[in-house]
Amino acid sequence: MHGLKYIFVSGGVISGIGKGVTTASIGLLLQQAGYTVAPIKFENYLNIDAGTINPIEHGDPFLCEDGAETDMDMGTYEKFMGGNMGRENFVTMGQIYKTVIDRERRFEYNGEDVEAIPHITDEIIARIHTVAKKHKANVVIIELGGTAGEYQNIFYYEAARILKLRKPNDVINIHVSYVPTPSHLGEPKTKPTQLSVRTLNSMGIQPDFIIARSEKYLDQRRRDRFAVFCNVRAENIISNPDLENIYEIPLMMHEQKLDSTIMEKLGLEVKNPDLKDWKKLVHRINAPKKKTVEIAIVGKYFGTGDYQLRDSYAALFDALDHAKWGVGVEVKTHWISAEKIEKLDPKDKDYAQKLKKLINSPDGLIVPIGWGERGAEGMIAAANYAREYKIPYLGLCYGMQLACVAFARNVIGWSDANSTENNTSTKHDVIHLIPSQKALMERRAYGGTMRLGSWDAKVKKGTMAYDIYTALGGPISATGITSERHRHRYEFNDKFTKDFEKHGLTISARSVVENLAEIIELPKDMHPFYMGTQGHPEYKSRPLIPHPLFVAFIQAAHDHKK
Repeated sequence: MHGLKYIFVSGGVISGIGKGVTTASIGLLLQQAGYTVAPIKFENYLNIDAGTINPIEHGDPFLCEDGAETDMDMGTYEKFMGGNMGRENFVTMGQIYKTVIDRERRFEYNGEDVEAIPHITDEIIARIHTVAKKHKANVVIIELGGTAGEYQNIFYYEAARILKLRKPNDVINIHVSYVPTPSHLGEPKTKPTQLSVRTLNSMGIQPDFIIARSEKYLDQRRRDRFAVFCNVRAENIISNPDLENIYEIPLMMHEQKLDSTIMEKLGLEVKNPDLKDWKKLVHRINAPKKKTVEIAIVGKYFGTGDYQLRDSYAALFDALDHAKWGVGVEVKTHWISAEKIEKLDPKDKDYAQKLKKLINSPDGLIVPIGWGERGAEGMIAAANYAREYKIPYLGLCYGMQLACVAFARNVIGWSDANSTENNTSTKHDVIHLIPSQKALMERRAYGGTMRLGSWDAKVKKGTMAYDIYTALGGPISATGITSERHRHRYEFNDKFTKDFEKHGLTISARSVVENLAEIIELPKDMHPFYMGTQGHPEYKSRPLIPHPLFVAFIQAAHDHKK
């Protein structure tokens, strides 16, 4: 593409070092300088998308507006750069292989012997041009998954080398690497990055910049050593120390002139980015908070071995952060494994006391996304606990469904009520599969077949949901239509609607297309704030525009504490 500039972002030494935030930060800086930027992430795994991966394995899949189930980095791009990412912004090695093999089966290579180079690398480069064309970009930033030296991603690096060969003045390479400071030595060590850069060099790639991730800012001695051993000018070694929050990173990069140097290297006009709103955001984040609320999150994907994993609910935690900055309070989260609650015996005379000891008395309670029977009874118990003790409650997807199960059991009186996902023989299947999903399940068509992406819903006037969306500037039209992203297969069973409404539960939003229940709530004379949403507002929350449902929930938690 004529005039297009390319920035490759690779990683070294360890995974999870911050390539996604680096990509998003550079994108923000160039975007605020007036350039149109398109980010794209290349993942190593052979899955077609992230939808079938256990969140404990690879974190919370990020759901895009078009239904693409992607890597969490898509969420980072959206939060920093605004706009919506989609299928074209996220590529896996599985997609690349499948495309090339399908093309070969259709004889589209005209009898050629299909090989990794040029056919795999050409497909990678074609994906880069596709995202650039769709976004009408001046600059495309390509994040390469994994770390340099892994066999899974070598073709991505080959594509980067080939593109640099073809367009030497339009391509730069940025290497994000880890600089450890061993406690017994007390000084940063550059050798791991030196070896990582040597690996890059062995693949024919010379980085133009090194983003040095470390605990503290790099001193001049470390910069000079990087310059000598990595063949990168000292001023192009960008120090990226641990900061209070990731939203400070673009400002830190701007202070080190990374954005202006990138523009110079790519032959772009050097323009100063407008960072006024971003600086206000960072100020708001860092401002002292006089008030604190505690939010309990009862989930099933926290544990990984002996460690607790935040990434399984990354979008949720981000949305809570955005809301707390908007409200101006500090939020402390208390993670509770649903399985621990599930192990309690309801027939035990001390059950209520033990349950209270586990959940305690939080200012708000969330039951988030989930699938399957494991931990479900613990989530149902938590939803009922929040209702009984008048604790502000927010159920997200599975949390909305299981709140309905809890209501059916404990208010309506159907002790066997359940979701058919967990009990196919229940007589009160308040959550069930709709016919179109049944057919897919029978064919074991799991990947990409849930109700995915953005779906419109009509919000009922006079409900708490309507008031929240309208008062807090949510994504709602004058006619009461809102749109949230969805990622689920089971639905509220409409044949029980009258029973639920008779006992006080309100269905406050229904989908425009199929009239499915989207939001449920209890009226304020029954509960101060009890709401469940079938959609995922956490995926639409942004640091500059927190989602109204989370803002209202945090406000309710603050009111409850008072």
